Amino acid sequence: MTPPSPVRIGVEDVHEDRYSRFRLIPWWNQKKLQSARVLVVGAGALGNEILKNLVLLGFERILVVDLDKIEESNLSRTILYRGSDVGSYKAEAAARSVLALATNVKVKPLVANVVQDCGLGIFAWSDVIIAGLDNREARLWINRCAWKMNRPWIDGAIEGINGVARVFVAGAAPCYECTLGETDWKLLEQRMSCNLLLREANREGKVATTPTISSVIAGIEVQEAVKLLHGMPTLAGSGFVFEGLNHTSYKVEYTANPDCMSHFTHESVTELPRRSSEWTLQDLRRYGAQDLGAEDVTVEFSRDIVHELKCPECGTKEEMFTPVGSIKYEQGRCPRDGQMRVVKTIHGYDGSEDLGKRTLDRLGLPLFDVFTVRTAEREKAYLMAGDKSTVLGDEL
Repeated sequence: MTPPSPVRIGVEDVHEDRYSRFRLIPWWNQKKLQSARVLVVGAGALGNEILKNLVLLGFERILVVDLDKIEESNLSRTILYRGSDVGSYKAEAAARSVLALATNVKVKPLVANVVQDCGLGIFAWSDVIIAGLDNREARLWINRCAWKMNRPWIDGAIEGINGVARVFVAGAAPCYECTLGETDWKLLEQRMSCNLLLREANREGKVATTPTISSVIAGIEVQEAVKLLHGMPTLAGSGFVFEGLNHTSYKVEYTANPDCMSHFTHESVTELPRRSSEWTLQDLRRYGAQDLGAEDVTVEFSRDIVHELKCPECGTKEEMFTPVGSIKYEQGRCPRDGQMRVVKTIHGYDGSEDLGKRTLDRLGLPLFDVFTVRTAEREKAYLMAGDKSTVLGDEL
């Protein structure tokens, strides 16, 4: 017996595409979201919810940065990971799950430490930065990079069933660094020894959280990104605080610090179609000098570099080219006599150092980075754009 056909009362046969319900919102522009370039830093509990929301809303160009591997304890707080992903890199597993949700998304995973391994080019590439981080050091670095490259960024923080989401817009103080108090700076200083070597990680990164608060805060973060891209009012310079025990929420206003070190933005950044392996420091210095019409110029790096470790006892030197903060404290001891070595750092090149013949990729700096050439009065910033395909691939 043939079953009767279903009866539909009052239902119109109207074709709906994936995003048709969003278009019912009067101000919604789906094309803005599809073309927006989003940098997501952190693929833990918050990062999973951020990525999920971005994909469901129709964002199609996403770069996700995370250094860590998935542990079993992550599985109770992350929608994108499965038991079979334990031991895999978070960024790569998250990217696979994103593609499973929407095959039209172009997503690139970067297994990297955002502070040491990522050039400023990824910030220049992005239209908005969304962070799901668990430490102050990374937040401070993102804040400074976002300001340098004139990009907005959205921060989220969670603990227990409480959380906060906040928005920082370059050129419009207050910024994240403005919000740091005396306790925050003490905790940041504890991560580095007096000779700039990295101490063992503190308890940051092992904060008690739940998937429910991740959903709340990540939802606010992505919603703020949508509003930013549509030119609507946001939480710029302020934060949304959610207290889960009594379900109270409120908005907090931050105060700008006129002496804040983050408040610097490049007026413009010139993209050079060169790979870092193709130019030496001398080449870049000569190019910048000609561009500025001056001879006495200095090339400044995006971050401090450890150049040398020297033992004060035996005088043994070890040449190093690696970002400050990438050498652990115990590695600073002399292998011959166990004495703590003196760290020599460099932040630029003025033509007098014996570094001029080194190519830019052999300085310990990440690819797709920005170099600044300056005189006493003027400066120009250059992005080594030839590295872009190596870092981002060809699709993004």
